Amino acid sequence: MSKTDLSQYNNSWYRPGSRTKRALWYVTNVLFFKNPLFVFSGAKCALLTLFGATVGRGVVIKPCVNIKYPWMLSIGDHTWIGENVWIDNLAQINIGDNCCLSQGALLLCGNHNFKKPSFDLIVKPITLEEGVWIGANCLVTQGVVAHSHSMLTAGSVISTSMEAYWIYRGHPAAKTKERVISAQ
Repeated sequence: MSKTDLSQYNNSWYRPGSRTKRALWYVTNVLFFKNPLFVFSGAKCALLTLFGATVGRGVVIKPCVNIKYPWMLSIGDHTWIGENVWIDNLAQINIGDNCCLSQGALLLCGNHNFKKPSFDLIVKPITLEEGVWIGANCLVTQGVVAHSHSMLTAGSVISTSMEAYWIYRGHPAAKTKERVISAQ
């Protein structure tokens, strides 16, 4: 039976940006995003835009947020990103209008091919369409498309796409009931 051999690992094909750009972002991320004392969403949105992100109007970014590469990030209007959210976007992440990423949520675009001895890197995008709510301490894995107004309840893990207007729960998450939004 074959074994994993990490000495064979090679992700030289993966080029997420120049070393200088990544280093500048690393410092910016630590000083202004991961910092619990820096609470200014408008300044954070401006910095994301400066580093190549597309950021809509009315975006709220709480303290202690970690973003891997802003140049592979798009955030729609009036989206909320809660405390301790980690956007580990080794590939493009698109977040639609009026989405909510609750505290501690993790969007994870990367994984490894466990079937290969070299443990090759796998990256796939994540898309959260309009009105999606990712609950506290949830994990969304690579390749997921959360369709319009779908919801993932607190502590859940999703690795498949989510149907529009459905609530998902569990580990692994399963569709549990329809999400009905009343008109007040």
